Amino acid sequence: MNSEKPNNNKLPLTSKDIVEIRRILSNTYPSAESELEFENPFECLIATMLSAQCTDQRVNLITSQLFKEAKTPEDMIRWTETELQEKIKSCNYYKTKSKHILATCHLLVKDFDGQVPSDRISLMQLPGVGRKTANVVLSNAFGLPALAVDTHVFRVANRLGLVASKNPEETEFQLMDVIPEHEWSPAHHWLILHGRRVCHARNPRCHQCGLNHICPSSLEP
Repeated sequence: MNSEKPNNNKLPLTSKDIVEIRRILSNTYPSAESELEFENPFECLIATMLSAQCTDQRVNLITSQLFKEAKTPEDMIRWTETELQEKIKSCNYYKTKSKHILATCHLLVKDFDGQVPSDRISLMQLPGVGRKTANVVLSNAFGLPALAVDTHVFRVANRLGLVASKNPEETEFQLMDVIPEHEWSPAHHWLILHGRRVCHARNPRCHQCGLNHICPSSLEP
């Protein structure tokens, strides 16, 4: 297939299509950034851990008070698990998250001098921190190129045909192949915002989407 031929029939994406998708997303969401509120790497880590299966808006309500009371791992480990549960109980899976957060804070104090590490391997040693959370922290807290894949990124990237994958890690690696490194972090936010605002899991708003002329999954003719 000629990579310069316009994708008028919504065939598998060409290299030109991918460039166009990146251009449209960057223009649609020019100021895309994390909607979690934090002031330092520690707050970014805790907010991201809380955000699993929970809206950013709910997390921000919780952390607006939480971070007034605990600004460091040393502050947080003064609480018992029950005490932390009470402070975050409006968050989904608050019992598991309380356990992981306190275990993480103890490990940060013990092995990292109370500082959040800035490398993926060390971050993933922390309880409750998987690859997605580590990538979010690397990108948002340290400004390092990383492409975190959450449910929105996974769904939108597969629908657009940027990837053809069955799991988040495979999606991450395939996206890294088609998106330049300097766009990894912004692309993460573009895809999240597009998934939240337009490309919903159910009833996607294809008629409002600036990508429906390219997207092979578009419900629009």
